[in-house]
Amino acid sequence: MKTLMRYTPLTATPFKSDAAYNEIEPCRTLQPYVRCFWGGEYACPDTGAPEAPEIVIPDTCADIIYRMDDAGHMLTSDFAGINDRSFLAHANKKTGHRITVFAIRFYAWSAYLFSEDSLAGTANGQYDVRERYAWLDKELRRSLPEPGSLTARARLAETLLIKKLETARSNKLVDRAVNDILRHQGTLEITQLSKQNFISSRQLERLFYEHIGIAPKKLSNLVRYQCLWRDIVSQSHFDITSAVHKYGYTDSSHLMREFRRYHSMSIRDARQMAFQ
Repeated sequence: MKTLMRYTPLTATPFKSDAAYNEIEPCRTLQPYVRCFWGGEYACPDTGAPEAPEIVIPDTCADIIYRMDDAGHMLTSDFAGINDRSFLAHANKKTGHRITVFAIRFYAWSAYLFSEDSLAGTANGQYDVRERYAWLDKELRRSLPEPGSLTARARLAETLLIKKLETARSNKLVDRAVNDILRHQGTLEITQLSKQNFISSRQLERLFYEHIGIAPKKLSNLVRYQCLWRDIVSQSHFDITSAVHKYGYTDSSHLMREFRRYHSMSIRDARQMAFQ
């Protein structure tokens, strides 16, 4: 699905960059489909030392994540569907080896294009990559364990994904509906969304579950939350009253309640964590 606008969702720590986590933007061809490639630029010691869990917020994305050790073994290969709630990710450090992570972060509505099966039922779940992306796993599993930088691995994945675009599956109705949601920053009523796309709300919901994993109303709420989160971290003086009007919340209490629902903390605490 090719979006008509540039939409860039953020993590809970959007400015994080260290030996274990970096983001690489995709090439221009893949920018409408891939949010970023991410992982460690180099292998990091896996000492077994306890680490504080990190909060993962709903970012309207779906990830393919590989973990490899320095001995050339593929430890895990997971597909994580779109999340509609935040959770704490605990590091699982038990191997005693140096670990490298490489991941592809798709926009949730674009992951279906490269998949071999429906994404229905994948929300808030984690699955073996081979269940839906066997073609991609076959190629990546052969090369990723070899020594290389994050950049080199991203370029390899880009080559494979660009080639797959020639035969990628898509649904023009879903594409148009998602673009409408993004264009209105999640504020468009679902009845209006269905009406302007000449489809019933029930049929649109069925298509969204198959192609994205969640209902259009849920996606709209998540997009609105992500647009709000971007304003919070990008504006030096965030004005909640203006945000209420901009994003169609009933009042400031409604906005703060919805933000806490998805972020699991207050705006003040979330902003402080983002800039730590």
